[in-house]
Amino acid sequence: MRKPTIVVALGGNALLRRSDPMTAEVQRANIKVAVEALAPLAEDHNLVLAHGNGPQVGLLALQAASYPAVEPYPLDVLGAQSQGMIAYMLEQELGNVLPPDKPIATLLTMVEVDPDDPAFDDPTKFVGPTYVKRKADALAGKKGWVFKRDGGLWRRVVASPEPRRIFELQPIRWLIEKDAVVICTGGGGIPTAFSKERPNTLIGVEAVIDKDLASELLARELGAALFIMATDTDGVYLDWMKPGQRRLGWVTPDELEAYEFPAGSMGPKVEAATRFVRATGNRAAIGRLEDITRIVAGDAGTNIVDDVPADRRA
Repeated sequence: MRKPTIVVALGGNALLRRSDPMTAEVQRANIKVAVEALAPLAEDHNLVLAHGNGPQVGLLALQAASYPAVEPYPLDVLGAQSQGMIAYMLEQELGNVLPPDKPIATLLTMVEVDPDDPAFDDPTKFVGPTYVKRKADALAGKKGWVFKRDGGLWRRVVASPEPRRIFELQPIRWLIEKDAVVICTGGGGIPTAFSKERPNTLIGVEAVIDKDLASELLARELGAALFIMATDTDGVYLDWMKPGQRRLGWVTPDELEAYEFPAGSMGPKVEAATRFVRATGNRAAIGRLEDITRIVAGDAGTNIVDDVPADRRA
Protein backbone atom coordinates (compact mmCIF):
# COMPACT_ATOMS: atom_id res chain seq x y z
CA MET A 1 0.00 0.00 0.00
CA ARG A 2 1.31 3.42 -0.93
CA LYS A 3 2.29 5.55 2.04
CA PRO A 4 0.83 9.07 2.40
CA THR A 5 3.17 11.98 1.83
CA ILE A 6 3.81 14.59 4.51
CA VAL A 7 5.62 17.81 3.64
CA VAL A 8 7.15 19.55 6.66
CA ALA A 9 8.44 23.12 6.32
CA LEU A 10 10.97 23.89 9.05
CA GLY A 11 11.31 27.54 9.94
CA GLY A 12 14.85 28.91 9.73
CA ASN A 13 14.51 30.12 13.30
CA ALA A 14 13.54 26.61 14.40
CA LEU A 15 17.03 25.51 13.32
CA LEU A 16 18.91 28.63 14.44
CA ARG A 17 16.86 30.52 17.01
CA ARG A 18 16.90 34.30 17.26
CA SER A 19 18.78 34.26 20.57
CA ASP A 20 21.36 31.68 19.47
CA PRO A 21 24.92 32.50 18.41
CA MET A 22 25.24 31.77 14.68
CA THR A 23 27.76 28.96 14.95
CA ALA A 24 27.86 25.60 13.20
CA GLU A 25 27.88 23.83 16.57
CA VAL A 26 24.67 25.53 17.74
CA GLN A 27 22.93 24.89 14.45
CA ARG A 28 23.89 21.22 14.50
CA ALA A 29 22.67 20.87 18.09
CA ASN A 30 19.30 22.33 17.11
CA ILE A 31 19.09 20.05 14.07
CA LYS A 32 19.76 17.01 16.27
CA VAL A 33 16.72 17.98 18.35
CA ALA A 34 14.68 18.52 15.18
CA VAL A 35 15.45 15.13 13.62
CA GLU A 36 14.55 13.29 16.83
CA ALA A 37 11.04 14.72 16.40
CA LEU A 38 10.90 14.14 12.64
CA ALA A 39 12.38 10.66 12.34
CA PRO A 40 9.31 8.73 13.60
CA LEU A 41 7.24 10.16 10.73
CA ALA A 42 9.41 8.42 8.15
CA GLU A 43 8.23 4.94 9.11
CA ASP A 44 4.61 5.27 7.99
CA HIS A 45 4.85 8.26 5.63
CA ASN A 46 6.76 9.58 2.67
CA LEU A 47 8.60 12.42 4.41
CA VAL A 48 9.64 15.52 2.48
CA LEU A 49 11.44 18.31 4.34
CA ALA A 50 11.74 21.94 3.32
CA HIS A 51 13.42 24.54 5.50
CA GLY A 52 13.98 28.24 5.99
CA ASN A 53 17.37 29.93 5.62
CA GLY A 54 16.89 33.52 6.77
CA PRO A 55 19.47 33.57 9.60
CA GLN A 56 21.94 31.54 7.54
CA VAL A 57 21.75 33.73 4.43
CA GLY A 58 22.07 36.78 6.68
CA LEU A 59 25.25 35.32 8.16
CA LEU A 60 26.70 34.58 4.72
CA ALA A 61 25.91 38.14 3.61
CA LEU A 62 27.63 39.58 6.71
CA GLN A 63 30.69 37.40 6.12
CA ALA A 64 30.84 38.51 2.48
CA ALA A 65 30.56 42.17 3.46
CA SER A 66 33.57 41.80 5.76
CA TYR A 67 35.82 40.81 2.82
CA PRO A 68 35.63 43.73 0.36
CA ALA A 69 38.42 42.41 -1.89
CA VAL A 70 35.83 40.29 -3.69
CA GLU A 71 32.40 41.40 -4.86
CA PRO A 72 29.67 39.79 -2.69
CA TYR A 73 28.08 36.74 -4.23
CA PRO A 74 24.52 37.29 -5.52
CA LEU A 75 21.53 36.16 -3.47
CA ASP A 76 20.76 33.14 -5.63
CA VAL A 77 24.26 31.79 -4.98
CA LEU A 78 23.97 32.51 -1.25
CA GLY A 79 20.64 30.69 -1.29
CA ALA A 80 22.28 27.66 -2.91
CA GLN A 81 25.09 27.75 -0.33
CA SER A 82 22.65 27.83 2.55
CA GLN A 83 20.55 25.02 1.05
CA GLY A 84 23.63 22.80 0.95
CA MET A 85 24.81 23.77 4.43
CA ILE A 86 21.50 23.20 6.21
CA ALA A 87 20.50 20.11 4.25
CA TYR A 88 23.92 18.52 4.81
CA MET A 89 23.40 18.70 8.57
CA LEU A 90 19.78 17.54 8.32
CA GLU A 91 20.72 14.62 6.11
CA GLN A 92 23.62 13.53 8.29
CA GLU A 93 21.70 13.75 11.57
CA LEU A 94 18.67 11.98 10.08
CA GLY A 95 21.00 9.21 8.99
CA ASN A 96 22.21 8.88 12.56
CA VAL A 97 18.71 8.11 13.88
CA LEU A 98 16.93 6.38 10.99
CA PRO A 99 17.53 2.71 10.08
CA PRO A 100 20.80 2.28 8.14
CA ASP A 101 18.99 1.15 4.99
CA LYS A 102 16.64 4.16 4.88
CA PRO A 103 17.59 6.33 1.87
CA ILE A 104 17.92 10.08 2.41
CA ALA A 105 18.55 12.57 -0.39
CA THR A 106 19.08 16.31 -0.72
CA LEU A 107 18.23 18.25 -3.87
CA LEU A 108 19.42 21.76 -4.54
CA THR A 109 16.15 23.22 -5.73
CA MET A 110 15.54 26.05 -8.18
CA VAL A 111 12.14 27.77 -8.11
CA GLU A 112 10.92 29.83 -11.04
CA VAL A 113 9.77 33.40 -10.53
CA ASP A 114 8.34 35.89 -13.01
CA PRO A 115 10.74 38.80 -13.71
CA ASP A 116 7.64 40.97 -14.18
CA ASP A 117 6.14 40.02 -10.80
CA PRO A 118 4.75 43.20 -9.14
CA ALA A 119 6.89 42.40 -6.08
CA PHE A 120 9.92 43.75 -7.96
CA ASP A 121 8.28 47.20 -7.96
CA ASP A 122 8.18 47.29 -4.15
CA PRO A 123 10.99 45.25 -2.54
CA THR A 124 10.20 44.36 1.06
CA LYS A 125 12.60 41.62 2.25
CA PHE A 126 15.55 42.86 4.32
CA VAL A 127 18.87 41.15 3.52
CA GLY A 128 22.46 41.65 4.61
CA PRO A 129 24.05 44.14 7.00
CA THR A 130 22.88 47.60 8.06
CA TYR A 131 24.53 50.84 6.88
CA VAL A 132 24.55 54.52 7.70
CA LYS A 133 22.61 56.62 5.20
CA ARG A 134 25.69 57.90 3.34
CA LYS A 135 27.07 54.40 2.74
CA ALA A 136 23.62 53.08 1.75
CA ASP A 137 23.24 55.88 -0.81
CA ALA A 138 26.66 55.12 -2.25
CA LEU A 139 25.87 51.42 -2.62
CA ALA A 140 22.48 52.23 -4.16
CA GLY A 141 24.20 54.39 -6.78
CA LYS A 142 26.96 51.87 -7.48
CA LYS A 143 25.00 48.62 -7.46
CA GLY A 144 21.41 49.70 -8.07
CA TRP A 145 20.32 48.26 -4.72
CA VAL A 146 17.22 49.50 -2.92
CA PHE A 147 17.47 50.46 0.75
CA LYS A 148 14.87 51.06 3.43
CA ARG A 149 15.16 52.19 7.01
CA ASP A 150 15.63 49.40 9.53
CA GLY A 151 15.52 51.02 12.95
CA GLY A 152 18.05 53.84 13.03
CA LEU A 153 20.09 52.52 10.08
CA TRP A 154 19.50 51.47 6.48
CA ARG A 155 19.38 47.98 5.03
CA ARG A 156 19.05 46.51 1.58
CA VAL A 157 15.63 45.19 0.54
CA VAL A 158 14.84 42.77 -2.28
CA ALA A 159 11.65 41.52 -3.86
CA SER A 160 9.72 38.49 -2.65
CA PRO A 161 8.02 37.24 -5.84
CA GLU A 162 5.49 34.43 -6.06
CA PRO A 163 6.90 30.92 -6.62
CA ARG A 164 5.67 29.62 -9.97
CA ARG A 165 7.37 26.28 -10.59
CA ILE A 166 9.75 23.87 -8.86
CA PHE A 167 12.22 22.76 -11.52
CA GLU A 168 13.33 19.59 -9.71
CA LEU A 169 9.81 18.32 -9.06
CA GLN A 170 10.19 15.17 -11.19
CA PRO A 171 13.40 14.00 -9.47
CA ILE A 172 11.73 14.66 -6.11
CA ARG A 173 8.88 12.36 -7.16
CA TRP A 174 11.32 9.67 -8.29
CA LEU A 175 13.06 9.75 -4.91
CA ILE A 176 9.75 9.49 -3.05
CA GLU A 177 8.87 6.44 -5.16
CA LYS A 178 12.12 4.86 -3.91
CA ASP A 179 11.05 5.48 -0.29
CA ALA A 180 13.66 8.20 0.28
CA VAL A 181 13.35 11.01 2.79
CA VAL A 182 13.80 14.07 0.59
CA ILE A 183 15.23 17.44 1.68
CA CYS A 184 14.49 20.15 -0.88
CA THR A 185 13.19 23.67 -1.62
CA GLY A 186 15.32 25.16 1.15
CA GLY A 187 14.81 28.84 1.84
CA GLY A 188 11.92 29.00 -0.61
CA GLY A 189 14.14 27.66 -3.36
CA ILE A 190 16.86 29.34 -5.40
CA PRO A 191 15.08 32.19 -7.23
CA THR A 192 15.45 31.54 -10.94
CA ALA A 193 13.91 32.98 -14.11
CA PHE A 194 14.17 32.67 -17.87
CA SER A 195 16.29 35.41 -19.38
CA LYS A 196 14.43 38.00 -21.46
CA GLU A 197 17.52 38.53 -23.63
CA ARG A 198 18.34 34.82 -24.10
CA PRO A 199 15.17 32.71 -24.44
CA ASN A 200 15.21 29.30 -22.75
CA THR A 201 18.23 30.32 -20.66
CA LEU A 202 17.90 30.18 -16.89
CA ILE A 203 19.44 32.89 -14.74
CA GLY A 204 19.59 33.57 -11.02
CA VAL A 205 17.46 36.39 -9.59
CA GLU A 206 18.24 38.79 -6.75
CA ALA A 207 15.16 37.98 -4.68
CA VAL A 208 13.94 35.98 -1.69
CA ILE A 209 11.01 33.60 -2.19
CA ASP A 210 8.79 33.13 0.82
CA LYS A 211 9.61 29.72 2.28
CA ASP A 212 6.04 28.93 3.32
CA LEU A 213 4.55 29.74 -0.09
CA ALA A 214 7.23 27.69 -1.88
CA SER A 215 6.68 24.78 0.51
CA GLU A 216 2.94 24.99 -0.14
CA LEU A 217 3.58 24.77 -3.88
CA LEU A 218 5.78 21.73 -3.25
CA ALA A 219 3.14 20.04 -1.06
CA ARG A 220 0.39 20.78 -3.56
CA GLU A 221 2.34 19.47 -6.56
CA LEU A 222 3.27 16.30 -4.66
CA GLY A 223 -0.35 15.70 -3.65
CA ALA A 224 0.65 15.65 0.02
CA ALA A 225 -1.91 14.28 2.46
CA LEU A 226 -0.66 16.74 5.08
CA PHE A 227 1.33 19.97 4.91
CA ILE A 228 2.92 21.08 8.20
CA MET A 229 4.65 24.38 8.90
CA ALA A 230 6.81 23.87 11.99
CA THR A 231 7.55 27.06 13.87
CA ASP A 232 8.44 28.23 17.37
CA THR A 233 4.85 28.75 18.54
CA ASP A 234 2.26 26.07 19.21
CA GLY A 235 -0.24 27.37 16.67
CA VAL A 236 -2.02 30.40 15.26
CA TYR A 237 -3.22 32.85 17.89
CA LEU A 238 -5.83 35.56 17.92
CA ASP A 239 -4.86 38.67 19.91
CA TRP A 240 -1.29 37.42 20.16
CA MET A 241 0.61 38.73 23.22
CA LYS A 242 -2.54 40.29 24.64
CA PRO A 243 -4.34 39.23 27.85
CA GLY A 244 -7.12 37.51 25.92
CA GLN A 245 -4.93 35.68 23.39
CA ARG A 246 -6.47 32.46 22.09
CA ARG A 247 -5.00 29.64 20.03
CA LEU A 248 -7.04 28.37 17.12
CA GLY A 249 -7.41 24.58 17.06
CA TRP A 250 -9.34 23.38 14.00
CA VAL A 251 -10.49 26.02 11.51
CA THR A 252 -11.48 26.44 7.88
CA PRO A 253 -9.77 28.75 5.36
CA ASP A 254 -12.83 31.04 5.41
CA GLU A 255 -12.64 31.33 9.19
CA LEU A 256 -8.93 32.15 9.07
CA GLU A 257 -9.43 34.83 6.44
CA ALA A 258 -11.78 36.69 8.76
CA TYR A 259 -8.72 37.71 10.81
CA GLU A 260 -5.54 39.63 10.10
CA PHE A 261 -2.09 38.22 10.92
CA PRO A 262 1.34 39.91 10.87
CA ALA A 263 2.84 39.98 7.38
CA GLY A 264 6.34 39.30 8.68
CA SER A 265 5.57 36.18 10.70
CA MET A 266 2.26 34.30 10.82
CA GLY A 267 0.66 35.95 7.79
CA PRO A 268 2.54 33.94 5.12
CA LYS A 269 1.91 30.69 7.00
CA VAL A 270 -1.83 31.33 7.14
CA GLU A 271 -1.81 32.25 3.45
CA ALA A 272 0.10 29.09 2.55
CA ALA A 273 -2.21 26.90 4.63
CA THR A 274 -5.38 28.31 3.08
CA ARG A 275 -3.96 27.93 -0.45
CA PHE A 276 -3.06 24.30 0.16
CA VAL A 277 -6.40 23.32 1.67
CA ARG A 278 -8.40 25.02 -1.07
CA ALA A 279 -6.29 23.50 -3.83
CA THR A 280 -6.17 19.93 -2.51
CA GLY A 281 -8.92 19.48 0.08
CA ASN A 282 -6.26 18.01 2.39
CA ARG A 283 -5.18 19.21 5.84
CA ALA A 284 -2.57 21.85 6.63
CA ALA A 285 -1.23 22.50 10.12
CA ILE A 286 0.90 25.08 11.93
CA GLY A 287 2.62 24.30 15.22
CA ARG A 288 5.77 23.52 17.16
CA LEU A 289 8.33 21.05 15.88
CA GLU A 290 8.40 19.23 19.22
CA ASP A 291 4.65 18.60 18.90
CA ILE A 292 4.88 17.17 15.40
CA THR A 293 3.67 13.62 16.11
CA ARG A 294 0.65 15.07 17.91
CA ILE A 295 0.10 17.46 15.01
CA VAL A 296 0.03 14.52 12.61
CA ALA A 297 -2.60 12.92 14.86
CA GLY A 298 -4.57 16.18 14.87
CA ASP A 299 -4.11 16.69 18.61
CA ALA A 300 -1.85 19.77 18.56
CA GLY A 301 -1.21 22.91 16.55
CA THR A 302 -3.66 24.82 14.41
CA ASN A 303 -5.27 22.54 11.83
CA ILE A 304 -6.82 23.99 8.68
CA VAL A 305 -9.37 21.88 6.81
CA ASP A 306 -12.24 22.35 4.37
CA ASP A 307 -14.80 21.21 6.93
CA VAL A 308 -14.09 20.88 10.65
CA PRO A 309 -15.37 17.58 12.11
CA ALA A 310 -17.95 18.03 14.83
CA ASP A 311 -15.70 16.38 17.45
CA ARG A 312 -12.88 18.86 16.66
CA ARG A 313 -14.89 22.00 17.22
CA ALA A 314 -13.74 23.97 20.27
